[in-house]
Amino acid sequence: MSRANGMNYAPQGKPRPVVGPGEFVFAAMALDHGHIYGMCNGLKEAGASLKWVYDPDPEKVERFIATYPEAQVARSEDQIFQDPEVRLVAAAAIPCDRGPLGVKTMRHGKDYFTDKTPFTSLEQLAEARTVVAATGRKYMVYYSERLHVESAVFAGQLVQDGAIGRVVQVLGLGPHRLNASARPDWFFRKAQYGGILCDIGSHQIEQFLYYAGCGDAEVLHSKVGNYNNPEYPELEDYGDATLLGDNGATNYCRVDWLTPDGLSTWGDGRLTILGTNGYIELRKYVDIARDNGGDHLYLVNGEGEFHLELGGKVGFPYFGELILDCLNRTEKAMTQAHAFKAAELCLKAQLQAVRVYK
Repeated sequence: MSRANGMNYAPQGKPRPVVGPGEFVFAAMALDHGHIYGMCNGLKEAGASLKWVYDPDPEKVERFIATYPEAQVARSEDQIFQDPEVRLVAAAAIPCDRGPLGVKTMRHGKDYFTDKTPFTSLEQLAEARTVVAATGRKYMVYYSERLHVESAVFAGQLVQDGAIGRVVQVLGLGPHRLNASARPDWFFRKAQYGGILCDIGSHQIEQFLYYAGCGDAEVLHSKVGNYNNPEYPELEDYGDATLLGDNGATNYCRVDWLTPDGLSTWGDGRLTILGTNGYIELRKYVDIARDNGGDHLYLVNGEGEFHLELGGKVGFPYFGELILDCLNRTEKAMTQAHAFKAAELCLKAQLQAVRVYK
């Protein structure tokens, strides 16, 4: 797991299988983003069996097999699509290709698990909604900054238990280190990565909907800019947005590619959840100048002030819930409506964003 480069950040947890060997078979394809490793780790720890891998680039496949030697190398996508044992396809394609691959997967009768951002256009989202309705398949999304962070998982439990009362506002900060020399060419082409609010902004908007319990929201204002990378004119290294939820909760989120080299990890991701009876602050990946480990949670409510260090103590229940949802056709891990609404709002925030620096 690389703490320096977020593109290759692949959390590992303790095995908590919900199925036995061979009871839930999945395949991996489209290895364009390193998040595929975190996705596969989570599924395997929950008991899923990785049968196939496919990517047209043999170097990507070779690296993948070095980590997951049990995976067989497929000759093509179709070899995976035609295998009746495969229930789920996990993929981390170039962002603009994620929607079309998901549609193809679902039309072959398999559930789809994609890296965020799940789409780069509202048209892709509309097509996926249509195919989900027609096929009954799942189009699930790896919103890792909530699903694969133990402090974020525990924060959700605290909110649901009423520890801070009704959620009024969610403030999300998602800085990332650019590591430009290690990025593929598509990372700098807006038509392929979708824009900063569409891409890493999707994490923040998803978290707002989840913690605040919103079914929908309105994007009140959004901004993007390129402040520090003129050599990459299509890159947006800064973005922010303000949203109003359908239940009155509000959100401000900021994302950027401006993390300095002196930080011990790839980004100082933070989240503050304000409730009517208290608040929670998450320092997800580092507590700067104090502890370079992550998963710090601070809670203040009527009972006092609390600091919890949660690394290795909570786990990642989403993956087991996802497997059981696929088997039982339930929606305990995440509803399809929620996954698509987060995608819709990040696309709208991107489309209406004011460019603040040229």
